[in-house]
Amino acid sequence: MIELGVNIDHVATIRQARRTYEPDPVWAAVEAHLGGADGITVHLREDRRHIQDADVRRLRELTHIKLNLEMAATDEMVGIATSLAPEMAMLVPEGRHEITTEGGLDIVSQEARLKQVVARLADAGIVTSVFIDAEAPQIEAAARIGARVCEVHTGPYAQAFHQQGRDAESAAVRHELARIRRAGDLIRSIGMRFNAGHALNYVNVQPVAALQGVRELHIGHAIVSRSVFVGIREAVREMKRLMREAAAGAAV
Repeated sequence: MIELGVNIDHVATIRQARRTYEPDPVWAAVEAHLGGADGITVHLREDRRHIQDADVRRLRELTHIKLNLEMAATDEMVGIATSLAPEMAMLVPEGRHEITTEGGLDIVSQEARLKQVVARLADAGIVTSVFIDAEAPQIEAAARIGARVCEVHTGPYAQAFHQQGRDAESAAVRHELARIRRAGDLIRSIGMRFNAGHALNYVNVQPVAALQGVRELHIGHAIVSRSVFVGIREAVREMKRLMREAAAGAAV
């Protein structure tokens, strides 16, 4: 059954705008859990622009669903991950000047180093995921370094969906969706878990959720945005309903 991992980074973004103590990301995680989230995702960035070290420690102690720590493949972050032992660590590219993650991790160009990182995480009992573009060479490299999960970058699909007037049948959207589908098929054929995420929202999520074999979607900004109006619990509940409707329809 398809699962939803809720990224709560931007709850911390609001807090950090005032350098205060509210809203509390841990409280958001509890509300997301009550709304039906299967996991919580946070990205502890090197510049600590939103999530802070203390947030991750408290989330590890207080959440009762799986914790996915997004991180750059640096010695500092590997040390933090092995100390906290989240259920999953997702390796992502990171740039100081980007607003959000702008593309998939280039595993091919740094395969030897990333293999060492994955081994260190595995020794600590942590499942490693990699955030990658829908490209066969990157998927094959992910398998070689020992990653157990590939999260396919859905940003190009989401951008096409928006640019084409939310027309899911347009050629551009169908092209990007087909790229994700082919990537998912390859990921599964190699024996890794197929996840997806980035820029998914309430109007574009269903075609991705309906793809065969997709195990988990990670969604943050759209859910936090809607929660401003309806609360996190309801925002999560509605997203999960859309995902499960699509997955169930595809299985018929």
